[in-house]
Order: sequence, then C-alpha cells, then structure tokens
Amino acid sequence: MSEEQTRQSEGSSQADAVTVSDIQELIRRKEEIEAQIKANYDVLESQKGIGMSEPLVDCEGYPRADVDLYQVRTARHNIVCLQNDHKAIMKQVEEALHQLHARDKEKQARDMAEAHEEAMSRSLGQSEGLRPPQAFAKVNSISPGSPASVAGLQVDDEIVEFGSVNTQNFQSLHNIGSVVQHSEGKPLNVTVIRRGEKHQLRLVPTRWAGKGLLGCNIIPLQR
Repeated sequence: MSEEQTRQSEGSSQADAVTVSDIQELIRRKEEIEAQIKANYDVLESQKGIGMSEPLVDCEGYPRADVDLYQVRTARHNIVCLQNDHKAIMKQVEEALHQLHARDKEKQARDMAEAHEEAMSRSLGQSEGLRPPQAFAKVNSISPGSPASVAGLQVDDEIVEFGSVNTQNFQSLHNIGSVVQHSEGKPLNVTVIRRGEKHQLRLVPTRWAGKGLLGCNIIPLQR
C-alpha cells in the first residue's frame, strides 16, 4: 500500500470514528473563533467606529491621527484570518454532522432488519408451535377412582409425552411400563392431545384398590 493510500485509509477510519463529542469540540472551537472576531470588531468600534473598509488616511492623504492605526490594522488582519478559520470550522461541523447522521441511518436500518428477521423467526416458531406434536399412544379406557382418573386423563386422550417417553424414543408399550415401574409414588409429566388441544397433566403411579399402578389401558397408535 502506498503512502497516499495509507493516508486515505487513515482518513476514512477517522471519518468513520466521528462521535458526538467530536462535534461538540468543533462547535466549541467555532464559538471561540466567533468570540475572537467580536473582540476584534470591538477594537474597531473603539477607534471612532471605524470598520473594515474605511480609509486610514485623511483627505490630504496623511495617516489619520484620530485613530490608533496599528490597532486598526491588526484588528482588521485578525478578523480576515478568523473569518477564514470560521468558514473552515463550519465546513468541518457540517461534514461531521453528515457522517454522524449517515452512520445513525445505517445503524437504524440494520436494527430494523434484525428486528424484522427476529419477528419473522418468532412468527415461524409460533406457527410451528401451533401444530400439535405427533402422538404415539392413546388411552382407550380408565377405571373410576384410579390414579389415571385422579390425574385427569380421559378416554381418547392421545399421548405425546409420558415421563421420559416421547414420540422420538417410543418403541413399544414396554417403554411406558418401565417408566411406570420406576416411578411408583413419583409424579410424572404427561402431555396429551385432547380434541386438538394440548394438555399437561401430573400422573402419580400408585397402588390402589384396582389392578396395576395407573388404572387405565393404553394402546399404541399406528405411525
């Protein structure tokens, strides 16, 4: 990379790094210049109200004796220089504001794009969540007063989760039987689909007056 390209690259990086503090510093310098310009105009005003263009010689061509020529010339020179500085600093402020606003617009556009993408992703996830999961078994009978009845299970409930058993790992009713045997007296999370709606139940396999620990009959569904 050439020296000129390096300077351009550094200049671009500095432009990208413009901050609100940088702009505030430029404005502070601008106000300082304006105060200095006013102070020099006050000097001219103190010299008989002479301005920037009034002649410094009398009608006969001699230097005016009623004003301090050195002060007037110095003040006029300072004003010209300061006005040039003021013009330059105003250009810097304008460019810095433009860069800052452009960067803010880019950030706003990125934020809006990310928010839109997140909203679409959330909407898609919700749409997928509205579809009921696939059931692997079904309740076809329940004994009154049984643990299954107490838990709220109903005939024709389709089971999508029974403890650690779900659609992905279900192979046969032995899976459910094993979970029940190892969970006697312990609550099991059971998820069922009932008339198209998902229900979460807590079933506690318990010895009761009837047969088994559940008091219901479960059959596998054809997949």
